[in-house]
This record gives sequence, C-alpha cells and structure tokens, in this order.
Amino acid sequence: MSTRIHNTAVVHPNAEIAEDAEIGPYAVIGEFVKIGSRTRIGSHTVIEGWTEIGKNCDINHSVVIGAPPQDIHYKGQRAFVKIGDNNVLREFVTIHRASNEDGVTTIGNGNYFMTYCHVAHDCKVGNNIIMANNAGLSGHVEVGDNAVISGLLGVHQFVRIGTMCMVGGMSRVLRDIVPYIITEGHTAAPRGLNVIGLRRNGVGSETRSEIKKAYKLLFRSGLTTQEALSRIKTEVRDTKEIQEFVRFVEGSKRGIARPEIIAEEETDE
Repeated sequence: MSTRIHNTAVVHPNAEIAEDAEIGPYAVIGEFVKIGSRTRIGSHTVIEGWTEIGKNCDINHSVVIGAPPQDIHYKGQRAFVKIGDNNVLREFVTIHRASNEDGVTTIGNGNYFMTYCHVAHDCKVGNNIIMANNAGLSGHVEVGDNAVISGLLGVHQFVRIGTMCMVGGMSRVLRDIVPYIITEGHTAAPRGLNVIGLRRNGVGSETRSEIKKAYKLLFRSGLTTQEALSRIKTEVRDTKEIQEFVRFVEGSKRGIARPEIIAEEETDE
C-alpha cells in the first residue's frame, strides 16, 4: 500500500488510485472508484458507487461522494458521479450518484463547495462555481459556469441556473434563473445585473450595456416573455452573451424567475 494512503483507510483493492493521490485516516474508498493525480482525500470521507474524481482536487473531511440518490425509485442500478479537476469540497459536502441506470451526476472543473453543500442526483454543475455553506441542489438541477450560489438556500428539482448568476442567501429557487443576473428572495426573483461578476469574468462595458438592455426588456418593460425576446432580437446588439441570454430563456421548461412570481407564490400559500 502506498505511503500516501493512511494505514487506517479502507480502500477496495479494485479501486483505481493515482500513485500521487493522498487518502487520509479512516477514509473509505469503494470498489468502482477512480481518483486522479494529486487529489487529496480527507479523513473520514466516504467515496462509493461508480465515482470518478479528476486531478488536483481537495476533498476535505467527512465528505460523502457517490452515495445512492435520495429517490424512492432507485433500486441499486449502476449510476455515476463524475467530478473534474481542481475542485475544492469542504467538510460534510454530499454529492449523490444519478438515479437512472448509466445516468451521471456531473461536476466540472475549478468549483468551490463550502461546508454542508448538497448536490443531488443527476445534477449538472459547470465550471468555476461557488456554492456557499448549506446550499442545496435538488435532483436534475443545472448550474452554468461562473455562477455564485449563496448560503442557506434551496433549489427546486429541474431548475436551471444560468452562467455568471448570483443567487442571494436564504432564497427559495423555483424557476430558472437567466444568465448574468442577481436574484434573491422567497421566492427568488431578479434584482438586477450581476455587474461585479460580469467584470470579474472579463465582460466589457459595451457588452454589459447590451445585457442591461436585454434585462430591462425582459423584466422591466411590462412585456410578455415572447414579446421581450422578439424585441431583444431586433433591438439589442447580437453578441455571444446575448445569444446565450436568449437561448436560455427560449429553452426554459419550468419558466423563468420573474418579479411577479413572488406575489403568485405567496398568494398560493
């Protein structure tokens, strides 16, 4: 056994562990697990199921990856977790395998998940995403690149969160969050553009101005979604960011979070 694997760790002989990976005290690594080069597994962490973890990841103490999904229809069929490179998972993070046979829960590269975050079955999480403490993604949620998900919030199943969004803490997210905006609330609703996030990701001032026009047409004009999209296509300069904005809205199945959703949801309850 490698000296990089603590003598109290339980590692199945069929697990594929890179020679320079590190596994801490009392960790448990299952039969079908693959762990990439320079990845560090902290103490008391459990990695099971059909789980693949890439290179240079920092998996802290008491993390659980690849556990069965919290889905009453799951009967033990083969399903996967695939995690990319350069991810940080802090203490007590949980990531569950997919619920359907050969399905995949996917985590990209360069993400930072803080303590007690949960990623449920069949989620697709992109790259360079921050999830703050106690944030939870329900099944089949999709998160775009460079999003920031604040703490103590819950995201409903099948919701999509667009690229470069910021979702405020303690929010209840029931609808798709379009790219580039800030949302928060119970229920989460648009509050403005994520200007700081756009700047940090290299989106220039001219493009930010075009995104602002699209935002106002969609959320501040009184137009329906389809009316707003028609005007965005004709009145807003066609950049790759605007194309993503329009494509995301047109692809929404749950509907997008809009300011009026707050009143609708609170009235229903």
